[in-house]
Amino acid sequence: MDEKIRAIATAYADECYEEELELLRTLAQIPAPSGHEERRAEFIRDWLLAQGAPVGAVRIDEAKNVILSLPAGAGSDGGDDGLAVFAAHTDVVFPDTEPLPLAESATRLLAPGVGDDTANLVGLLLAARWFLRHRTPLDRPLLVVANSCEEGLGNLAGTRELFRHYAGRVREFTSFDLYLGTHVTHAVGSHRWRVICHTQGGHSWENFGRDNAIEALCSFIEDLYRLELPTRAKTTVNVGRFVGGTTVNSIAEEASVLVEYRSSSEECLEEMYGKFVVLVEEHLKEKSRIDAKLIGRRPASGEVVPDGQDELIAATDKVIRELGGVAPEHHESSTDANIPFSLGIPAHTVGTVVGGLLHTREEWVEKESMRRGLAVVLALMLRHATAL
Repeated sequence: MDEKIRAIATAYADECYEEELELLRTLAQIPAPSGHEERRAEFIRDWLLAQGAPVGAVRIDEAKNVILSLPAGAGSDGGDDGLAVFAAHTDVVFPDTEPLPLAESATRLLAPGVGDDTANLVGLLLAARWFLRHRTPLDRPLLVVANSCEEGLGNLAGTRELFRHYAGRVREFTSFDLYLGTHVTHAVGSHRWRVICHTQGGHSWENFGRDNAIEALCSFIEDLYRLELPTRAKTTVNVGRFVGGTTVNSIAEEASVLVEYRSSSEECLEEMYGKFVVLVEEHLKEKSRIDAKLIGRRPASGEVVPDGQDELIAATDKVIRELGGVAPEHHESSTDANIPFSLGIPAHTVGTVVGGLLHTREEWVEKESMRRGLAVVLALMLRHATAL
């Protein structure tokens, strides 16, 4: 790693440590269910403006992404070779609309979504501030994005909108998500379905023998788990939620389930699509109706490794080792990077903090790790500086 980048990143992370923790305490309490991130988005926009972002350089788009544009050659005649995007998502998995609870010990901060992805987002924001203060020349324009709808049924709507708006202009994509040492280098795609069964229903005694929507869906689920899964790449299936019926003495006339299957291969996903549709058709009965609706679709990685991907991964691994202090582990996962992966754009997702209990209300991050995380984020962005 360039020694000047190392020195700048570590010194700035030390300088900002207490402020970084305070920003995390504030942001972690602002509710942000997927699709309803407006309060966090407005806070982030206003914070960036307060840190010196020009009014015309920061905006909230239609998907509730907050986008800060850092022009190429700020303060010089820097060139333009396409956009580099650095992103972290604002949404959390929980539906709360009231302030999220925050707890703190001597070494940890605890809050729903504090590590996934609020702590990573805080590191990105403070790294962006370094560029706002120093106006260093860049080899290409950078977009700093606090994006929406990464979690659950958000279906990556924020990143999809970003790539729709900047179609053909993005040359590199880095998202910050998950824990320090995690380096996502391949996308796991998925299809998400809502399956609903409708029957006539009736009284459990008087109308015994009529089709029961719950029983019908249980049969469907049993057959779903019996499907022969593709073996060309790891493929999984899961039923994540089951709702149905009314009372103990009523034959259920409606029940629904949420189903997903995942794979790191787009070909395997398409094979599962065919198997799933056939299974739904097989479970149609004369007095029962099963409706299946595709409610989410995340693409897997493309078949061809894009030019520049290997170099991006290698350079990032070095930063993770030297500034993060841990050995990077390459993973297949489902993140905002799925979209650029599928488009053949060099992309990855990098974790920057130490934490645990992901997707629980007891999630925590180690406060001291925030210092290393900010250094990692800033060093990766400084790769695009042409003069320091």
